[in-house]
Parts: sequence; C-alpha cells; structure tokens
Amino acid sequence: MNKPEPVTLRNPHVRLEPLTPAHASALARVGLDPALWPWIPAPITSAEEMEAYVARALDEQARGVSLPFAIVDVAGEHVIGTTRYAAIDVPNLRLEIGWTWVARDRQRTAINTSAKRLLLGHAFDALGANRVELKTDALNRQSRAAILRIGATQEGILRQHVRCASGRMRDTVYFSILASEWPDVRRRLDDRLASH
Repeated sequence: MNKPEPVTLRNPHVRLEPLTPAHASALARVGLDPALWPWIPAPITSAEEMEAYVARALDEQARGVSLPFAIVDVAGEHVIGTTRYAAIDVPNLRLEIGWTWVARDRQRTAINTSAKRLLLGHAFDALGANRVELKTDALNRQSRAAILRIGATQEGILRQHVRCASGRMRDTVYFSILASEWPDVRRRLDDRLASH
C-alpha cells in the first residue's frame, strides 16, 4: 500500500481537501452543536477546543498515522465537517476511515455517502489498501446502520474500549471492507448516489 499523502478528492456532492489550521474557524461555526457529539468520547464545545482538535489531527498527520480532510459542500462552497484516514498501517495494507462528522443540517443527505465513496475509492484504487476499517460507539445505532448500509461487515465489539469524557466506558463496534469486497461496495455506493 502506498503511504497516504495530502490530496483533494471531489465528486458532484463534496470536496475533501487537506485539513489546515485555517479550517478551524469554519468548523467551529458548524461543529459546536451539542447534538453532534453524544457518541464522541471528548465532545468539542468551544472554538478553542476546535482549534485543538485540528491541531491534534495535524500532529497525527505529521507522525504519519492520520490524514485529515475538511469536508466541503460543493453546492455552497461551505466547510461542513471533517473526516480522516487513521490508524494508517502501510506494511499491513490497512487504514481506518473515521473521525467523521458533518453539520446536522447536512446529515441524512448525500454528503456522508459521497465522502465515504471518495475515501474508499482512493484507499482501494489509488493507495492499494487491502483492508479499510470503520468503528463506532456500540450505542450509536444510526452510525452502525449507516456503516452496514455501505456494505461493511461487522467484525466484533471491543468491550469497555474507550473512556469517554463523561466517565462512561464505551464499547466500540469494528467493521471492515476488504479489497475483494470493494467492487460490490462501490456498485452499491454508486447506485445510492445516483438516486440522489
């Protein structure tokens, strides 16, 4: 697998552009809604916390373990969220797609499906990944259903995996898509996006 490098990915719905510190203020404008964060171990509640969130993502990028993107709605050219490749493991041909959130008014639209289509296509077709992982809080039924809808396979639950800011110990559900499964997943995603 090739090492993921900053790149801009686009389709008719979204543009994923390399995250920079300049995105922090736009992300804060759409990302301080408490409704976005109930399943995230450490919610973001201020512009300063958003700046720190972006800085941590960029530090992970500098260490070669993540590649973060800003999600831009091409219809209005607005930054509406963020996503990233994480847990990048080049020798073992795998990475994770996660840390994804979008403004509440863009949820249940083509935005998230479009972003996942871009990230999965780049991972399998350009980078040569063999395995892409996704994970979510076991209590987050909406996210679990969305991951299954794109064609991922649920692998298991890591019990009491992450300590949340609230003190709750989160169970984490892991999913994956393999390179051999990608043609069917790609077809499914493309059919869904064609219907939007």
